[in-house]
Amino acid sequence: MAQISDGDDERSASVDLNIVPFIDLMSVCIIFLLITAVWSQVSMIQIGSSIYGKKSELEPAKPPPRAEIPFRLDVKSEGYHVVVGQKSVVIPKLNGDYDYIKLVEELKTVKELYPEKIDAVITMSDDLEYGFLIKGMDALLTSGFPEISVATGGVK
Repeated sequence: MAQISDGDDERSASVDLNIVPFIDLMSVCIIFLLITAVWSQVSMIQIGSSIYGKKSELEPAKPPPRAEIPFRLDVKSEGYHVVVGQKSVVIPKLNGDYDYIKLVEELKTVKELYPEKIDAVITMSDDLEYGFLIKGMDALLTSGFPEISVATGGVK
């Protein structure tokens, strides 16, 4: 509590300083700083890790290493769709159920072709049950792809 006095005890006044608005302003500024710092860091990571960055004309274009070939498993309502580079394989449903055994066989074939590949991306249509995504992830794990990324936004 602060006191303002002009020398006479009769005219002194007590003043409470309200610092709540200042604390609110500082908390909003700190939150804004943290959010913008995180997003700028994420965008820097994406730009720096790109293997398809701008190259000089003197440097010959090399194909990406075999481990860098895009590999994706799409879980769709009509069945599985395995995409490896430019090749795509559709595994349709068998008697109304997803053909898990055929999927594992196809994924093991991909693993034999690219033994150093350990990562995979899995996507799923938004209208399907979550359990189908888990079964697809299980198939990837049993086939030798332990680094699984789940892509959001559904299958295109």
